[in-house]
Amino acid sequence: MLSLLSRTRRQLLALSIGLGAAGAFAAAPASPSALRIGFQKSASLLTLQKAQGTLEKRLQPLGVAVQWVEFPAGPQLLEGLNVGAIDVGFVGEAPPIFAQAAGANFVYIGNDPAAPEAEALVVPKDSPIRSVAELKGKKVALNKGSNVHYLLVKALEKAGLKYTDIQPVFLPPADARAAFERGAVDAWVIWDPFLAAVEKQSNARILADGKGLVSDYNFYLAERGYAQKYPKVIATLFEDTQAQGRWLKTHLDEAAVLIAPLQGLDVEVVKLSLHRYQFNVQPVTPAIAAEQQLIADSFYSLKLIPKPIRIVDALPGAAGTTRVATER
Repeated sequence: MLSLLSRTRRQLLALSIGLGAAGAFAAAPASPSALRIGFQKSASLLTLQKAQGTLEKRLQPLGVAVQWVEFPAGPQLLEGLNVGAIDVGFVGEAPPIFAQAAGANFVYIGNDPAAPEAEALVVPKDSPIRSVAELKGKKVALNKGSNVHYLLVKALEKAGLKYTDIQPVFLPPADARAAFERGAVDAWVIWDPFLAAVEKQSNARILADGKGLVSDYNFYLAERGYAQKYPKVIATLFEDTQAQGRWLKTHLDEAAVLIAPLQGLDVEVVKLSLHRYQFNVQPVTPAIAAEQQLIADSFYSLKLIPKPIRIVDALPGAAGTTRVATER
């Protein structure tokens, strides 16, 4: 176990965090006073970590306090990162692309494994719509700039439809569910645990999930300067995230009981959601970065972002940073 943790630590430092060249931040303190984490309540593992206080215990020897800042969804979280309200955030595939196109200064520092079944396009249980192709001309609710934006694009493409063939209705999850349940929209594309909730509580019917269409990675992002100056803090965050993720997957029922009241959801809803995620943060590989680039290119071609972007510019080592294989 110790050798595994040591190897993981080296990987995260060498491959994931874009460290400054030796001496570039010599004047900076070894540790900051705080780590400000942007999270969404729907991020089950971070919600559990916050409640359990495990990260606080790991960072205490470094003299680093943890501040948790909640956001309703990824786009708002990235805005918080861009204006300096947080140091690290956890979001789906699409928000970093929209944020990078808007000029946000961040780096990808890690990702969780793919979870394509954790997002889906749903319709009410009694809807006459039986296929994605039947959504032509229909109203589809989604959170603009969220990870499901790309799922919608790919699902329509597979069904022979263009993005312009449907009427997107941009709503955050709570408002979207209300619109969905009162019939103001014909379909909703959403992620877990909101997906599990509408399945269990409203018997929503899945038209298509991400399987075979998208990977649905979730990414850890950091303000570039913070990641460069404080790699030990980032590595400690990931060590705790990996440890708690392993515990969650081997104690899923117990974890669901702990998380459910924090998310305001039924235990069975949380349990269904947890089954569809893997929790094991890893460095962003070139292959995963390439998938992000495909999403960015697709969004630009659809004029969803105002300019083309290069994902590589937001990876560790970009913009003058170098990678240093340093172990704690």
